[in-house]
Amino acid sequence: MTEQEPARGRDAGVPDGGKSLRDDVTVTSTATEDGEVSPLAAPDAVDTSLRTPAQRSRTFAGILVNTALANVTTSYLWFALTFWVYLETRNVIATGVVGGVYMLLIALSSISFGTFVDRYRKLAVMRFAAGFTLVMFVLSGVMFLLTPASSLLDLRQPWFWVFTLIILIGAVVENMRNIALSTTVTILIEPDRRANANGMVGMVQGLMFIVTSLLSGLSVGLLGMGWTIVVALVLTALAFAHLLTLRMPEEVRAAATDAHGSFDLRGSLAAVLAISGLFALILFSTFNNFIGGVYMALMDPYGLEMFSVEMWGAVFALGSTGFIIGGALIGKFGLGTNPLRTLLIAVVAMGVLGAVFTLREWAWLYIAGIWLYLVLIPFVEAAEQTVIQQVVPLERQGRVFGFAMAFESAAAPITAFLIAPIAQFWIIPYARSADGGVQLAPLLGEGTSRGIALVFLIAGIIMVMAALLAFLTPVYRRVSAEYAEAAATAKESAEAEA
Repeated sequence: MTEQEPARGRDAGVPDGGKSLRDDVTVTSTATEDGEVSPLAAPDAVDTSLRTPAQRSRTFAGILVNTALANVTTSYLWFALTFWVYLETRNVIATGVVGGVYMLLIALSSISFGTFVDRYRKLAVMRFAAGFTLVMFVLSGVMFLLTPASSLLDLRQPWFWVFTLIILIGAVVENMRNIALSTTVTILIEPDRRANANGMVGMVQGLMFIVTSLLSGLSVGLLGMGWTIVVALVLTALAFAHLLTLRMPEEVRAAATDAHGSFDLRGSLAAVLAISGLFALILFSTFNNFIGGVYMALMDPYGLEMFSVEMWGAVFALGSTGFIIGGALIGKFGLGTNPLRTLLIAVVAMGVLGAVFTLREWAWLYIAGIWLYLVLIPFVEAAEQTVIQQVVPLERQGRVFGFAMAFESAAAPITAFLIAPIAQFWIIPYARSADGGVQLAPLLGEGTSRGIALVFLIAGIIMVMAALLAFLTPVYRRVSAEYAEAAATAKESAEAEA
């Protein structure tokens, strides 16, 4: 691994040669008085002695709130676009293509985003992403204003696809901030408090669920798409302006890194493989997302069979508060001494919930199941992030987080695309047939959605079995040992500095 600054020639992958992402500052060190080096990687690039842990925690809180506003705004505009397109065209293919391309671009771009996060200062990366998103949203507003609605909604003309692509690119680039956010936890938060901080990050993600299910639809219905774009522009500009006021002096310069170019797939894979068992952890999380894709594909149809569309939006918004509660619990209590064990226990519990929350078509059971399921998701996400932050050097974390995001974000849509037609053409018709009804009634009741309930039951059982088997693997023991060793080293160094 090189100990030099990235070569100037590599800056070609960033507009203005990377000047907007770099700031020359005197280099300092986090070496302790007795010659030991702080467990925080890249000691010549990060100096945590400049401010107290409490001051750094306040800075992280500011970055977290700013990212929450940016994520909510991006989610608000993106899903408002999806609702608007369907309401105006009644074309499910258009909305399906738009959603699929969005997830695909996130998967394809995450490695590039991780590469940029490793090569440049984290706060500068976040400012670059925020500014880029603001420019894209401004362009979308100008295009909406100048293009006649009949042309903008004609799928046979390029204007609809250009307009959609502009918003899509702005929304996708904003995800670069989420990768950078995870690395700021490593820089700003003490090792024994990182799990708590990651729980707060989970709360930020939970806000997007509520916005998606409630505010976007209300905005399109009450304000229209034009004013929705205006609201998004104002909020994005406010987030960008606030981000310019934040300072993170601990990162005195970009950490020396072996990242190359703008899409360092080889370096990302090497960074993952350098840590024993880390690739297996990412694969397990990806598998968990494959199973989660079943719920992503069929949870809405099940809910819409039980509730009106207006009521279902409110119900899912209520259930989504579980995401915030889960993040708050982690923020308060952490993840225990072994986050990987916590992750697997949470997955087992999610599998049990997924298997039983539709055994009968009872509204209270479904709502409670959704709420508890979403409470557990932050535990899984925060545990993975905490392990990566502890065992992966800072100069490689961006690519590791980007690599994980690329794999995991692609998993759920793939499963959703596969399970939806299977359920539609085979499982649901069988469950609604006379023979299927007789066979499934003792287990799943006599409701009209017992076919979806059967899919949920099978998916939940598979999730439970996978997590229990993971406990028995050598990989689980190796990664747990790696984390425990890194945590002990971090604690000894912190005590030595004190």
